[in-house]
Amino acid sequence: MPIIEVSGLRKAYGGRPVVDGVAFAVEEGEVFGILGPNGAGKTTTVECVEGLREPDAGAVRVAGLDPRGDRDELTGILGVQLQESELQEKLTVREALELYSAFYPDPADWRELAERLGLTGKLTTRFGRLSGGQKQRLFIALALVGRPRVVVLDELTTGLDPRARRDTWKLIEEIRDSGVTVLLVTHFMEEAQRLCDRIAVFRQGRVAALDTPAGLIRRSDGGTVISFTPSRPLDDGELAGLPEATTFERRDGRLTVRGSDATVNAVISLLARRQITAHQLRVTDSTLDDAFLQLTEDQEN
Repeated sequence: MPIIEVSGLRKAYGGRPVVDGVAFAVEEGEVFGILGPNGAGKTTTVECVEGLREPDAGAVRVAGLDPRGDRDELTGILGVQLQESELQEKLTVREALELYSAFYPDPADWRELAERLGLTGKLTTRFGRLSGGQKQRLFIALALVGRPRVVVLDELTTGLDPRARRDTWKLIEEIRDSGVTVLLVTHFMEEAQRLCDRIAVFRQGRVAALDTPAGLIRRSDGGTVISFTPSRPLDDGELAGLPEATTFERRDGRLTVRGSDATVNAVISLLARRQITAHQLRVTDSTLDDAFLQLTEDQEN
C-alpha cells in the first residue's frame, strides 16, 4: 500500500487553478521528488499533503489518514520542513530542539541530530543570530526529531554551502535507509538525481511526467553530444551521414554533433581515417536538466 496517495487534487486562487488534477502515489521507504518551475503548483500540493491547505477537490491520504480530518493523529507520524519558517528570535538552538522533542512520546536524540547537522557549536546561539544556512539546518533537525514515518522537505538545501549540502544529502540517504519516506521538493537537479527514487515533474498545475531520474533522462531527446575543434576542415556530407546523428552545427570553428553512443564511435573513427586531430574533445550525455527543460519549456513565468 502506498503511504501517500494523491488523486484528482485541485486548488484554485481567485478562480485561477494552481493545482489542476494532480495524482501520484508514494511507496513507503522511498524518496519521492517533486520538481517544477515557480508557480507550477508544487508547494500548494505539498501543503495539501501536510494539511496546511484544504483542496477544492480530490483526495489526499497519508498512511491512510486525511491530513485535515485526522490532523492530530497525522502530526505524530509526519515531519515537515517548510520552504519558509521562523522561530522566536530569542529562542536558542538548544531550547528549540528540547521544545520540539517534548511534543513527541519517543523523540530522536536531538543532540545526535544537532551533531549530524553541524549545530553542536550553535546550541546556545539565539535563533535571530543564526545565518540562513544554520536556520535551514535547524528546521531539518526539528522535522526529524519526532522520528516521523514520513518527512516533507521543501527546498531542503537552499542557503547551504556545498559541503553542508552534501552532508545533508548523506543524512537524508541514511534516513531513507532506516525506512522513513521522504517527500522532497527541490530546484536542484543534482540533488534530485542523487536522492530521489522517483520524480514527479510539475508543469502548470499538473504532473507532466513521473518516472525514475534515469527514466526521465531517457525520455529526453538530448542524446549524446560530442564537440571538438578539428585540426582541419571536415566535409558536411560525411558528418550528415553518421549513424544515428540527429544534428550537427559549426560555431567559431568548433563542431558539435548530437546523436547516440554509436554516433560518438563513428565520429572518432571518421577522424582517425582522415588523420584529423580533435582538439578540446568533449562528450556529454543528456542530464536531468535537459529532461526538466524539455518537459517544462512552455511553463508560464
